[in-house]
Amino acid sequence: MTRLVLTLLRWSAVLPLSWVRAAGCVLGWVLYALVGSRRRVVLINLRLCFPHWSEAEVRRAALHTFDSFAKAWMDRGWLWHGDAALVQSRLRLTGAVQELDGHAPTVIFAPHFVGLDAGWTALTQQLPRRFTTIYTNQANEVADAWILQGRKRFGGARLFGRIEGVKPIVAALKAGEPLYLLPDMNFGPEESVFVPFYGVAACTVPSLSRFARLSRAKVVPLLSRMTRDGYDIEVLPAWTDFPTADAEADTARMNLRLQSYIDSMPTQYYWVHKRFKDRPAGETPPY
Repeated sequence: MTRLVLTLLRWSAVLPLSWVRAAGCVLGWVLYALVGSRRRVVLINLRLCFPHWSEAEVRRAALHTFDSFAKAWMDRGWLWHGDAALVQSRLRLTGAVQELDGHAPTVIFAPHFVGLDAGWTALTQQLPRRFTTIYTNQANEVADAWILQGRKRFGGARLFGRIEGVKPIVAALKAGEPLYLLPDMNFGPEESVFVPFYGVAACTVPSLSRFARLSRAKVVPLLSRMTRDGYDIEVLPAWTDFPTADAEADTARMNLRLQSYIDSMPTQYYWVHKRFKDRPAGETPPY
């Protein structure tokens, strides 16, 4: 079944983007209707983070979240198998792109918006530097091989497994290879801290602060926004007050700034993730 789905995605690379997005829209509605367990996760996340929204607004946003998620999944067909010129034409790098010039150690803060692979593809295809990121193996070996191949498509990109530890990542940073880091998920309480996220304590890895401090790197946020014609990948100016000697305070600051990014496109964030699964002592998980 997995091979069939991936074959269809490869074939979809030659279709007009409007057709791919229409198929994604249908898929998103189907998933919203049929995958009740994940729909419940999205609804709970939205209720916790946007308590001022009405129930109708929450459910509307949840449906649009599934829509965005499914469209982005379908887009991986042309991102990873489409003609290179076509891919570049649909990925528009904007903002402070000069922050990624040169060889200075750089950690790219790339939050979990649905366009995260579009952002990665744009950097590795359009900029001359060699980029790195951290990869978690997928349970399905066929899907795992496909994702790895897709993310290595351009620019000699390097993907570090989580089991490899910190040393090779820091070495690459010091050698001038920017790290595309996505630290805004619940990876378990080990080596994590509980800091506010929309006013709710969230188990968060302080890796952005630690990697920046260990490699003396600047932190450059990158936002990938799905548009009608593809994606706008906006590079923001480097943070001037980050990192500090306090990793927990840095991580709280990261979440606070992330909130402002999410507020600009709330239904393109990865709300399907159980962000509040791990709780401080005495609290019950909301799921």
